[in-house]
Amino acid sequence: MKPERPLVAQRPLARHSEALLRPAPTATELLPVLARAGDALARKLRLALAPIHGGEAAMVECSAPAEMTAGSFAPPDLVSISLLAAVADGQPLLAMVEGEAVLRLLDRAFGGPGEAPSPLPRELPLSAELMVQRIEMLVGPPLAAALGLAGPIRTLRRAATMAELAAMTDATPLAVLTFSIREGARPAWTLRLGFPMAALADLTGTARPASRPVRAATPASPLDQPFAGMPLTVRAVLVDVPLPLATLSALEIGQVLAVPVARSVPLRIGEALVGHGTVGAVDERVALQLTQLA
Repeated sequence: MKPERPLVAQRPLARHSEALLRPAPTATELLPVLARAGDALARKLRLALAPIHGGEAAMVECSAPAEMTAGSFAPPDLVSISLLAAVADGQPLLAMVEGEAVLRLLDRAFGGPGEAPSPLPRELPLSAELMVQRIEMLVGPPLAAALGLAGPIRTLRRAATMAELAAMTDATPLAVLTFSIREGARPAWTLRLGFPMAALADLTGTARPASRPVRAATPASPLDQPFAGMPLTVRAVLVDVPLPLATLSALEIGQVLAVPVARSVPLRIGEALVGHGTVGAVDERVALQLTQLA
């Protein structure tokens, strides 16, 4: 079928934003950003974890980001794995703490020397789960701050294995930060954080659009309405003399108080200083001649 006349566009063709057409950041670009966030988090954790170390700051070291799959994120030993989420961005991330470290921290919290039982139990007791929860609460705020997230970090669920956690497939690629935490001469313990590569740009803020520059507002002219007609109370403070309470309580009618009037009288609007002037007279009325403006 042949059209009767040439086709003409009814409106201008759409022009796509270059920012939207830009390819997503690659792992080569994202991993250095995550490394800087890891270093910042390590500095914050030194004091953040002090409550579980008897109030003492710990030495925290962060490894370089490692690429691995979710299936190799946690060792087959006794561990606690948490699925976390950034409330504002809704992106998931993983946290893993060794079970032996949790039991050592728990023993110390109950007044013990900080030793884990041998052999280790097959699963963590409820009291150890509470210790893991406390670690999550201490790590959450500095983690959100290090990543620059607008909202807090919350725990979705917790499990002993990745299969039980059912958060992602074993083949899901992760960027992993491993923190070695040591207090004094005590054995170090490990905290591991896993960031899905697909969500890493959002979690590190790399995918967020740059905010538009804020234009400086032009100051309004005091000669324009509605500001020009706004009444303001102007005060000329002639004298300000401190008197003891005993003197004030003994004041009588007819009593003369010697008050020194300053040569330069301050002129104020509210608490703001406008200028200074000298006291004089105009048409038998007290007047103030301005000598200086603030």
